[in-house]
Amino acid sequence: MKRVLTAVAAATTALLTLSACGGSSDPLANQPGGDAAPSDTIAIGSANFPESTLLAEIYAGALEAKGVKVERKLSLGSRETYYAGLQDGSIDLIPEYTGVLLVHVNKLAGKDDTAESTEDEVYTALRSALPDTLTVLAKSTAENKDAVVVTRAFATENNLKTIEDLAKLGPVVFGGPPEFQQRGDGLPGLAKDYDLQIKEYRSLDVGGPLTVEALKTGNVQAADLFTTDPAIETNDFVALEDPKSNFAAQNVVPLINKAKATDTVKTTLDAVSAKLTTEALIELNAKLAGPTKPNAATVAKEWLAQAGV
Repeated sequence: MKRVLTAVAAATTALLTLSACGGSSDPLANQPGGDAAPSDTIAIGSANFPESTLLAEIYAGALEAKGVKVERKLSLGSRETYYAGLQDGSIDLIPEYTGVLLVHVNKLAGKDDTAESTEDEVYTALRSALPDTLTVLAKSTAENKDAVVVTRAFATENNLKTIEDLAKLGPVVFGGPPEFQQRGDGLPGLAKDYDLQIKEYRSLDVGGPLTVEALKTGNVQAADLFTTDPAIETNDFVALEDPKSNFAAQNVVPLINKAKATDTVKTTLDAVSAKLTTEALIELNAKLAGPTKPNAATVAKEWLAQAGV
């Protein structure tokens, strides 16, 4: 079995600013910490990228339709920031990705060649690794991984199909979010698995317009983007194959405070996960990035109606 490494969940896309996807204009307004929500209310958080905000709105809308009271605490930042809120009880529910969450809670995951790699193996290991106060509900088939992305012209010029091919070129200029430099499946993992050498790392954004523009203009030769990002298809970018599974299974899953996981909550969120696919995520992200720039709540409401959840 191949090893599992982290992925930036930070799951995605496109060409939106944080404010356009429902984030607060005050970046400190929704920081985790403080009082827990009342026992009959679920405090729902999200990371600070559009796909996470969208998924949180989907969870919130589905629960509200079943009469569950919710409190939104969106765009909290990276996992390193919001996970503390789950532990102190100020956040009850957040959309997550199985592989990266497993490594976050179990720092030994992915350290050898016998660790979990398949979707079910990662999910089972994650359920066992979480603290007693937290659990994950049913996972969806929807998956969003990090990918090493290059332009079509650069791939053609250098005959690139895999990350291994890229590594053979020698040191490259690479772009992505700041945390990609330290995370296990970021630069450290790429160096370990592929001996990818970095000439310069340009700290940009989480699967956003800065990274896309840097690729388009040639300011970076390769970059970290998410597999559900419509910008890959829109710009005819190439996501290089990852034959050594540096980026492991990353299924979307609700991470929730056990005390708030009532039968109604579990049934409702399991129904959402049953309908959510990778293809649906790509389409939803494309809507968020569309010309009218709808907010995440509107896109979530439309999807819930179409999905019959």
